[in-house]
Amino acid sequence: MKTLPYNWIVEGLLDFEYKKYTLLAYLQEVSKSFDQSRLYPFLGDLVQHYNNIIALKEQKQQVANQFPKNLSKIDLQNFKLHYESIIGDDEYMEVIEEIVDYAIPLFRNHLQQGTELYEFVEDKLHFFPVGVLPINTSEGYLFINTNPKKDTQVYEYAVTMFENAYENYKGMRTQFITTYKTSTSNTFENIKLDLIKHYKKLPNPATYGIKAHLDFPLQETILPIAKRVLVKEVSKTIH
Repeated sequence: MKTLPYNWIVEGLLDFEYKKYTLLAYLQEVSKSFDQSRLYPFLGDLVQHYNNIIALKEQKQQVANQFPKNLSKIDLQNFKLHYESIIGDDEYMEVIEEIVDYAIPLFRNHLQQGTELYEFVEDKLHFFPVGVLPINTSEGYLFINTNPKKDTQVYEYAVTMFENAYENYKGMRTQFITTYKTSTSNTFENIKLDLIKHYKKLPNPATYGIKAHLDFPLQETILPIAKRVLVKEVSKTIH
């Protein structure tokens, strides 16, 4: 996977043509991934890049502090080092603005492409509880089946909480457990009972199933979207 550093604009050579080449090479990989119906990790990466560049456009002055500077004076009396910017303010700000203005619509277009694919897949996912749900739904199992003739993938999940000074976040940790053959006799309910029998860690697990007639990559598309759908559902019952 070709990555693009989050500080790509101010990292390395500050030249519009060089930055343009760097960005287009990255976005070419993004488009190739989306064309193969592989959403992640590029979609999450695009969101971060887009948010960063919008913030950069709104707070251009802070960029100056990220550029290398030459030591211009040593004040031994006050024990201070004085620096001067290698690039003049007008020069680097002009290049920065050119790069930012060029990059924003490109990021927006690719983000729109990824969002449309995400919404298409999410709309095709049939999400439902398996059996009776316990009071505590913060951990349990997630069953994923994208074709009646294919296997059902079983994941153990746990909702994780993140806190900062402003708000709380909910995340989802998943771990692959096993695979079950899918048949009319081996239903999701039967799979759940078998898990309870063989995995004593969760004697009364919250269990959710996802079915979809989609021949899309599981790890790069189906599973990440399924996890987000599950987080939204579980968040309704935990605080």
